[in-house]
Amino acid sequence: MKTIVGNLCAGCMMLSLLFLGCGRQQGGSNADGQKEIYITSCLFPENVSADEKARLAAHVVPSERQLEWQKMEFTCFICYGVNTFTDVEWGTGKEDPSVFNPTELDARQWARTAKEAGMKMILLTCKHHDGFCLWPSAYTDFSVASTPWKEGKGDLVRDVADACKEYGLKFAVYLSPWDMNHPDYGTEKYNDYFVNQLTELLTQYGRVDEVWFDGACGEGPNGKKQEYDFMRYYTEIRRLQPQAVIAVMGPDVRWVGTESGYGRDTEWSVLPAAVSSLNAIAESSQQEAGSGTFLPEGDKMAQDLGSRSLLTDAKGAIWYPSEVDVSIRPGWYYHASEDSSVKTPQKLIDIYYSSVGKNSLLLLNLPPDKRGLIHENDISSLKNMQRILGKTFEKNLLENAVLSSGKTTELTDNDLKTYWQSSEEANTLEISFKDEQVFDRLLLQENITEGQRIERFALECLTSDGWQTVAEGTTVGYKRILRFAPVRCNKARIIINGSRDIPQLSEIGFYKASEEEI
Repeated sequence: MKTIVGNLCAGCMMLSLLFLGCGRQQGGSNADGQKEIYITSCLFPENVSADEKARLAAHVVPSERQLEWQKMEFTCFICYGVNTFTDVEWGTGKEDPSVFNPTELDARQWARTAKEAGMKMILLTCKHHDGFCLWPSAYTDFSVASTPWKEGKGDLVRDVADACKEYGLKFAVYLSPWDMNHPDYGTEKYNDYFVNQLTELLTQYGRVDEVWFDGACGEGPNGKKQEYDFMRYYTEIRRLQPQAVIAVMGPDVRWVGTESGYGRDTEWSVLPAAVSSLNAIAESSQQEAGSGTFLPEGDKMAQDLGSRSLLTDAKGAIWYPSEVDVSIRPGWYYHASEDSSVKTPQKLIDIYYSSVGKNSLLLLNLPPDKRGLIHENDISSLKNMQRILGKTFEKNLLENAVLSSGKTTELTDNDLKTYWQSSEEANTLEISFKDEQVFDRLLLQENITEGQRIERFALECLTSDGWQTVAEGTTVGYKRILRFAPVRCNKARIIINGSRDIPQLSEIGFYKASEEEI
């Protein structure tokens, strides 16, 4: 069943009228040449009921850039700089640049490692809080230009960008707003400096698919703190690299709230939004489709961010998905003392299920060592993670099953816009396997191009004792993977117990975990 993103409220005049107050972003054209419209935010009309708000929220969808970001699922963070050579996590801005001198630096090894692990993008720490720049910036001497590496003629940002192109990876930049080195930090001049550096990164290295900011704001060398002009930064990014998502301290992607690698059991990509955020999106979107920006507001670390109860008192809703970041080591920068503390393949797999498997994107840090290489221990653990997960998910048992409605090909084709759709009368999909099967993993994906809707679901299997509940979950979103004790049966059913509107399941998978997972 193919659908058009623009048909958000077909068959529902009430929702069509209510959506007149929603922010829209224009995407591309579909196969029929029709323009696709993305409702990325919605200002709720006055005096609508809680149920109507939930139905409106069910039709808020990702922008094109957010959807492409979500589809990556698994990306690579590279933290590298003077901290690598001073053996600390946070620098001071007073380091002698000459300490930066990798002897075997190979950005192609980084890209190859990421590619083989199934990662889709590399996010490079171009400048951390210490202010040291991995490219020869025209606006400071505190950079690779002042180091012995390549006799001061190196440009690590270019090396990584080129390696990403060679290996078919997307490229992203992290430019820390906090700068402990620059003398203008804490003054308006620093915002000019920061935008100048941002412009360098966004104009000299080709396509950039993500710009990543954190919220760190400490003192600079003059003892002052900076008031960051984020709206100015956002505007520059939208102008120079409009396809790039702006993450964490940005309008497109939010931080999950911890650096543990573990997301929430209930993860909504649609969140209640303040009127100021909704107005900022609407105003800029009216001027140029897809350019909406806003400053993140409120506590994004709470366990409940998007439930129906929170929507009840909300003024509107936005699409604001979650990213889970974690390092493969205890620290974010390389320390030889942590060579024996690299996360095991089994730990990484557990993190995968608890991030990608809970409607988030996983950003895993791989810190290169003083040689300029990702350490052998890190590569070994990462490769085994990928190998074991590959075994688990190599065979979808649904492919040879019969459904009570719809076709299995629509649910195993990796296309969000082909799906099984429930109805108000029938909320159950029954699966009949040709032979008795054993499985312990259930994978579900919603058609988020028409919204995130499912609030509760259950998996039941027919055994000698009748239908038994095997697993239960709450949100699905882009992807949800449930783990449970192995069950043997020839009939199963998925029951949608709660939904904000008619649910659409685009992918379903039944799998048996590799014995090496545990």
